[in-house]
Amino acid sequence: MLVRTRMDNCQVSVCIITLNEEDHIREACESVSWADEIVVVDSGSTDRTREIAVACGARVFENAWPGFAAQREFATGQATHAWIFSLDADERVSEELRASINGLFSKPDSDLADGYLIPRRAFYMGRWIRGGGWYPDRQLRLYRKSKGRWQGAHIHESMKMNPDARVEMLSGDLLHYTVRDAAEHHRMIGERYAPLGARKMLEQGRRTSPLKIATIGPATFIRNFVLKGGFRDGLAGFSIATFAAHHAFLKHLQLWELQNQKSTQDSSAE
Repeated sequence: MLVRTRMDNCQVSVCIITLNEEDHIREACESVSWADEIVVVDSGSTDRTREIAVACGARVFENAWPGFAAQREFATGQATHAWIFSLDADERVSEELRASINGLFSKPDSDLADGYLIPRRAFYMGRWIRGGGWYPDRQLRLYRKSKGRWQGAHIHESMKMNPDARVEMLSGDLLHYTVRDAAEHHRMIGERYAPLGARKMLEQGRRTSPLKIATIGPATFIRNFVLKGGFRDGLAGFSIATFAAHHAFLKHLQLWELQNQKSTQDSSAE
């Protein structure tokens, strides 16, 4: 448990959403064993995810998949404490981050912000990544439940804090054990990130063009590998920049297809 001077209004619920995470869930739960409760919301795992979570002391709920933001909101709704720490199954709280949270909750409530941005460091191709736009990748993961909610229709959900909320930085890394290998990285882009990203862009009213499709890949590679320092991570940095370029190209190509389908449908309806 965290060492606190106040026991009632600074208790922390860790919320984790899962689907077939038996390889990760135990270590995720163990990294937050200091929390006052762990809430796991599972969307239909066919492996031992729920069983392992229960063995780790988590309160486990099942909820059909409604989307990332909605599932995180559902998990928040099951939490019994005022403070929420949102964790993914493939993430771990480092000792440094744990110490920062420990120190944070030894302060008077009036000194605390309403939300905290935490740097996230990814482990990729056998090394911790420093560049390519992947670090510090600050995430708002610790927050007062009453001061914000998760938003995002398709992908890259985010915590939207109330206008009157105060947000500060917290030191210590959130460790992200990302894709296992190149095949998984490629599959995630093709099956998840690119199609969902294209759909989101279409709904936002954004459009693309053949010129944009042709140039977005090289531009993205240069931005990630050169301008954002991906070269510092060697082959891993080159791989990240290349996959980022592929993602950008595929997303715009699929957006082109979607916007043409929409134009055809609109013409047919006239």
